[in-house]
Amino acid sequence: MNKTVFITGATAGFGEACARKFAANSYNVIITGRRRDRLEQLAAELTRTFSVAVLPLAFDVRNREQVLKMIGSLEEPWKQIDVLVNNAGLAVGKDRFDQASLDDWDTMVDTNLKGFAYVAQAVAKRMIPHKRGHIINLGSVAAKQVYAQGNMYCATKHAVEALSQAMRIDLLPYHIKVTAIHPGAADTEFSTVRFKGDRIAAEKVYDGLIPLVAADVAETIFYCTTLPEHVCINDLVITCTQQADCFYDHRE
Repeated sequence: MNKTVFITGATAGFGEACARKFAANSYNVIITGRRRDRLEQLAAELTRTFSVAVLPLAFDVRNREQVLKMIGSLEEPWKQIDVLVNNAGLAVGKDRFDQASLDDWDTMVDTNLKGFAYVAQAVAKRMIPHKRGHIINLGSVAAKQVYAQGNMYCATKHAVEALSQAMRIDLLPYHIKVTAIHPGAADTEFSTVRFKGDRIAAEKVYDGLIPLVAADVAETIFYCTTLPEHVCINDLVITCTQQADCFYDHRE
């Protein structure tokens, strides 16, 4: 019987790449996101290409009622979730603390922190009766270091790291693994969203670098789920070879 993976933010970037990677390895896939059309296209592609079952669920992780309804009402054969890829998140704006938009702050807190926690708790409750499961939380190198004009984004990713540690501790009695993955520079929609559609500004982020791509992170996430039952990678930072951390890189 195939295992089931639940992936948030599956309409692009890391989430979409994870959907492809897990489906290619015979997982049934629950893909979620706000853009229903993209979810349905991806579901059709995965079903056709990998002959696995795919369930697209269109909802916004910021909406607590939607999260609880969607995850709480899952029926057979989707009730048992083996892996959660808790990926939905974003950065909006890159401004000094005193000039940052409060609306941007709210969007990041509601998505990266509250929505992230809503999904993790709802899925954990489905894993607990089976006393097994693996939660993968997507953080960032911004969870490790705070950089100029990163204020609220860095704060939310520091919170992701703290909550990952808390989940790991509190879920120990249920044999549930929790892994926090912290990517560095990665060429996805991330920077385009951060700069609110300004593609020139977004592309400058990667000038002189060969950055990570979504498939690199998906490969790493999948690897973490393949380890023996008694082995758990708690915390993992992944960058491109030219980047050491938030502050040091070598551009050519």
